[in-house]
Amino acid sequence: MADLARTPKQIGNLVRRARKMRRLTQSELGAMAGLRQETISLIETGNPATKLETMLAVLAALDLEFRIMPRSKGGGADIEDIF
Repeated sequence: MADLARTPKQIGNLVRRARKMRRLTQSELGAMAGLRQETISLIETGNPATKLETMLAVLAALDLEFRIMPRSKGGGADIEDIF
């Protein structure tokens, strides 16, 4: 899975999709990341106040990583446009 996310909402959608692909509930993912189910729900709905440390814990629990790279200039569709 190599997807582009530029907003908290897009990140949340990708986290939700990765969680569902692994057939995990929010509670199960929360337990794996050392977080409450409510925190996973906030992330998945695009809460912009999510701490970076919290997001990294969720990504690690999903066996995903965070990468920083130059912003693409192409006219590609945002993740919401794809779904």
